[in-house]
Amino acid sequence: MLRLLNIEFIKLWNNKASKFLILAYFVLLGFISLFASIKFNFGFFKFHAAEMGIFNFPYIWHFNTYVAAELKFFLAIVIVSMVANEYSNKTIKQNLIDGLSKKEFIISKFATVTVFAFLSTLYIFILSLILGLVFSSYTEASIIFSDLEYLLAFFVKLLGFFSFCLFVGILIKRSAFALGFILLWYIMIEGIARFVLFILETTKDFQYADAITQFFPLKAMSNLIDQPLSRLGAVKEIASVAGEDLSYDYAVHWFEIAIVLVWTAIFMFFSYRLLLKRDL
Repeated sequence: MLRLLNIEFIKLWNNKASKFLILAYFVLLGFISLFASIKFNFGFFKFHAAEMGIFNFPYIWHFNTYVAAELKFFLAIVIVSMVANEYSNKTIKQNLIDGLSKKEFIISKFATVTVFAFLSTLYIFILSLILGLVFSSYTEASIIFSDLEYLLAFFVKLLGFFSFCLFVGILIKRSAFALGFILLWYIMIEGIARFVLFILETTKDFQYADAITQFFPLKAMSNLIDQPLSRLGAVKEIASVAGEDLSYDYAVHWFEIAIVLVWTAIFMFFSYRLLLKRDL
């Protein structure tokens, strides 16, 4: 396994575009800490992110994983390009000639995306822990280490999405078209399907829209970490004055994790089947 990972990371590090995107991704993740220094003063309106409780434990685990997950497209470009370059540079054929099996090839790619997901999760854990210890009003160990399931959800979300990108990259073999397909899938396929189900729910006696859409791959990944802003006390107060009810289920559910893990297995299985059938 270490040999396969070493091969993959040598390929990535020797590619200037991939190296830049990987570094940019982790630098941007670090920019989450800049929220702590954001201050706006407009007359009576004052805004200081840290004072709003964004970096309080255990809320910080929810907020940071949600924000960090939105940056996953940087690594999506790396993963899709990683596969596309194998075909355009003929390295996949050379690897197979040199004795690497197709199974080992898929394992090496999956191991790479798993490492990306793990390092991202570890990075967010360390960053959130530091920010929380500096700015949080609550520093008891029982509070600090509660709600850590958001980190598990973050890892599974990235793993599922990166596996989807890997599958699309193998399916299409061209990075630009593969990225376009991912966007098309989100907007046209899942988006239109969700819109049709929403119309049925609002115009007819149809109560199963959410039950169906939770099984869509990208929607399932999105469901793992719900938006955290409505949990903030200030937001709740504003909503209460406006007469709005912001009661949401923010919990990370085991069945949502299971759905994404099943999709991850499906993407990897069909990636392997595609590779087996192709004449390289």
